[in-house]
Amino acid sequence: MRRRALLLTASASLLLSALAAPAAHSAPTPSAPVPSAAASLAPAAFVHPGVTVSRSQLDFARTQVLAGAQPWKGAFDQLLASKYADLGRTPKPRAVVECGSYSNPNYGCTDEREDAIAAYTDALAWYVTRDERYAKKAIQLMDAWSAVVQDHTNSNAPLQTGWAGSTWPRAAEIVKYTYSGGWPNAGRFATMLRNVYLPEVINGSNSNGNWELSMMEAAVGISVFLEDRASYDRAMATFRTRTAAYVYLASDGDQPKTVPSQHLDTRDKIVKYWQGQSTFVTGLTQETCRDFVHTGYGISAISHVAETGRIQGQDLYGTDVGERLRQALGFQAKYELGAAVPSWLCGGSLTLGLGPVTEVGYNALHNRLGIAMTNTQALTQRNRPAGSNNLFVAWETLTHGDNPA
Repeated sequence: MRRRALLLTASASLLLSALAAPAAHSAPTPSAPVPSAAASLAPAAFVHPGVTVSRSQLDFARTQVLAGAQPWKGAFDQLLASKYADLGRTPKPRAVVECGSYSNPNYGCTDEREDAIAAYTDALAWYVTRDERYAKKAIQLMDAWSAVVQDHTNSNAPLQTGWAGSTWPRAAEIVKYTYSGGWPNAGRFATMLRNVYLPEVINGSNSNGNWELSMMEAAVGISVFLEDRASYDRAMATFRTRTAAYVYLASDGDQPKTVPSQHLDTRDKIVKYWQGQSTFVTGLTQETCRDFVHTGYGISAISHVAETGRIQGQDLYGTDVGERLRQALGFQAKYELGAAVPSWLCGGSLTLGLGPVTEVGYNALHNRLGIAMTNTQALTQRNRPAGSNNLFVAWETLTHGDNPA
């Protein structure tokens, strides 16, 4: 009797679980787009160097610079003349980097970001010149931080970690896989990325969309360096959902897609989150009506993740990611170039300043795929050579400008 009672209890539990569970074939909600398997799976074997820029892209850039060809020679001269290429630079690591809103307080925030950019700058300088002083300098900067940093605190910690965490892997990938002089502390650097940076970014953010996009850029880049397939898949899935919620396409319906965890379940909530914008048109971003600076951060992170995915064998440009990137670039470029702002857009007033963020997306979509991008092309060429935004974007005319690799 006891055995029969247990069986009946188990059967009842299974029945209740089945009734409570969603139907196996229920459609996903419009607010939670499901990435295709082909676009979200990590590669069986990671490609190195493979974070934002590949070896073949580096080879193309180096060949052009050594030949004195433009715009690459001018872009490289700009890089070498910058403070980031200074071989006398002294790293300034901290055990705890504390960054409040808009980096106030700023305890190590600027130092960390700029040391990371300097390491990447030196890695690029090494690759082009083969002067090992630059490789050793990049290693010195990376070793200094991996020996000291333990945490990021205060309100901007996730974004700060995303910015620095996006840049460190780019530098590390080039040094580890192209410099034969050795990097004894490469393992310690990997441990730093795994224990200090990845946990801070992998869970994402419900703040403005540029936060989560930058955080996922960091998570994807770190995952490539660590060859962590599970983290790569998780970051890519979050990235796909956030990208769909950051750039509006008319095909999304009468209002933008949302991130489920934000519970933007009414039109009023969505309009408020989109900075008060209630008219939605293709290419508009969640932060267009905030300012173009933050919009540029989001667009740049989208392009960086898509480019890393391409190097790793994924065609994100052929998905809605590519279309959203194309439309976001074109929409913002139009007004950055001086087009009159209609009254229905952000109350008829925009705060411009997109930044040096167009080269990667323009090269991928226009040069590789042959898509017409008139406004983006004009803005890209006007801004060459693209320098650094001093946060997480640097030297993209050199690495991606009209680069066929």
